[in-house]
Amino acid sequence: MTALTRRGAMLAAGALAACRTPDRAPQDAPWSRADAIVRAIRRTRIPNRTFAIAAYGATRGGDARPAILSAIAAAHDAGGGRVVIPEGAWRSDGPIHLQSNVALHLEEGAHLRFSPDPAFYLPVVLTRWEGVEAYTYSPFIYARGQTNIALTGAGTIDGQGEAHWLPWRREQRADQTRLRDMGRDGVPVAQRVFGAGARLRPPFVQFFDCSLVLVEGLTVRDSPFWLIHPVYCSDVIVRNVRAVSRHINSDGVDPDSCRRVLIEGCDFDVGDDGVAIKAGRDQDGWRVNRPSEDIVVRACRYTGATGGGVAVGSEMSGGVRNVFIENIDLARAHHALYFKANLDRGGVISDIHIRNVRAAGTDTVLIFTNAYHSYRGGQAPPRFERVTVADVTCARARVGVHILGHEAAPVRDVTVRNLTIGSVDTPLEARHAENLVLDGMIANGRIVTPADAAPPGAYRP
Repeated sequence: MTALTRRGAMLAAGALAACRTPDRAPQDAPWSRADAIVRAIRRTRIPNRTFAIAAYGATRGGDARPAILSAIAAAHDAGGGRVVIPEGAWRSDGPIHLQSNVALHLEEGAHLRFSPDPAFYLPVVLTRWEGVEAYTYSPFIYARGQTNIALTGAGTIDGQGEAHWLPWRREQRADQTRLRDMGRDGVPVAQRVFGAGARLRPPFVQFFDCSLVLVEGLTVRDSPFWLIHPVYCSDVIVRNVRAVSRHINSDGVDPDSCRRVLIEGCDFDVGDDGVAIKAGRDQDGWRVNRPSEDIVVRACRYTGATGGGVAVGSEMSGGVRNVFIENIDLARAHHALYFKANLDRGGVISDIHIRNVRAAGTDTVLIFTNAYHSYRGGQAPPRFERVTVADVTCARARVGVHILGHEAAPVRDVTVRNLTIGSVDTPLEARHAENLVLDGMIANGRIVTPADAAPPGAYRP
């Protein structure tokens, strides 16, 4: 049976104004840790050398990739520098692999479009696809095992994803299932090869096992799959990026088993989650056993309508902890603050702090679910623990707070302070929740207490 605190009932006896002004000191205390995380992130230091791609043979109208790769190699061999793509339309017939101490810089007005022929993205490289390690098509911009790398500038990279890569989604099920089976069964990673003829869409930008990573200023447009996907990385900054990719699976930034990450000032106009924090899938995530931790997301905007504004999961089997999310604006989101997993995942999500979120409209303002789709019959309920959410406003929602825990792993120690929803059909749904604190939750002009909880309705992924 759901165990809920009686704090909301106590609040109901007080004045409405008093509910809006709780003691601030306990609420603000954890945020000093967010500042400490940001200070601890090591910054990229790219040497002040410039390598213009025209000097390596790039011409407008032709394939600029050989010149770009030559410039990257020259910059790396010289000890580092910036490879500059100038204003104009450019084409890359295949992936660009970055090397240590090099920045790929697109000047304002530069538009780098990646050709859609799948053969260009072979041979296969080691990646993590939906949380399971495999060898498959190269991400369009990729680095593995590199340090001090950057992708910068005011230009645009364009993946031509909706027309050429999204149709693979209708054909991917067999490969998707085979890879998940391999992860479940512990097939050696070297044998998980999905090359020519496979239908696993590559991420647009992926840094794999890298450190000191910067992505800043760019527009990333029309991705084949997830847009920016750091995997096993440390000291990552994604800043002032505009992500425009309105079809499904166009997550904006997905830090995956990463530590010391800052995502700030980004604008997500995407057809899936704006930020989705991940840590591997099911048995393969347990095998790798690397959490995502020490992550700060702040001052971002979300204008998608079919995903989560900020999400944790659903691939989170290695655990997610010490995450700070603040100053988020959402014009429209399917779920504004989205904690998602299912009984295959296991893993623990803990010590998550969220504040200052403004949503115009959303299906659900705050959701915890262990019934996310693609469940395969596992019996490893995930744990959601120690989450605080404060100072959130939403004009219109179908559901305010939705909590679906599991009897063997209840959602524990969730505190919601100063959540105001102008109009909502169902303010609170909860099952298998322990120590839920509502401190100034107001919906439809009335105080909401834990005693008002209804049984969770139908979940919509």
